[in-house]
Amino acid sequence: MRIHVPPTTSPWLDSPLRYGRISRWLHWGMGLLFVWQFTGMGLRLALGRTPLVSFFVGSHASVGLLLLLLVLVRGAWGLSQRPRRPPHGAGWLGRAAALGHGALYLLMLVVPTLALVRLYGSGRPFAWFNTLPVFGPGPKQEALMAPANAVHGPLAWTLLAL
Repeated sequence: MRIHVPPTTSPWLDSPLRYGRISRWLHWGMGLLFVWQFTGMGLRLALGRTPLVSFFVGSHASVGLLLLLLVLVRGAWGLSQRPRRPPHGAGWLGRAAALGHGALYLLMLVVPTLALVRLYGSGRPFAWFNTLPVFGPGPKQEALMAPANAVHGPLAWTLLAL
């Protein structure tokens, strides 16, 4: 059930006819970060360990945490703008679009969360972009690493496919 909100003239906010600047910046900014992540992993699969691959992969965990934070911001923003947003449409196509968006958001939350739990379980310290300490060294915990080792990659490629 949608609540009627009169269209706004602010270019920053969503309207029934168009997503606002904030929504579009979050969308395309995250899109560029996902391109970075998948380019690095694709190069790693194709080339193995090389200086070029290290350039991309060296920031993989930090960019992943940034994406996790941005998806939370984007989700909160989307909920705040929900009454204003353009509708998905009617019929089965609209329902499919809504389900597809739901699957994307779920994977955008689960994939980096699994990786963060795996990194914590590895016992290695993690500093976000080598500056902000997120957690220090600790004992290795295989039980935390196993789920992400099993599904992080396949779920990430599923996210790319969606």
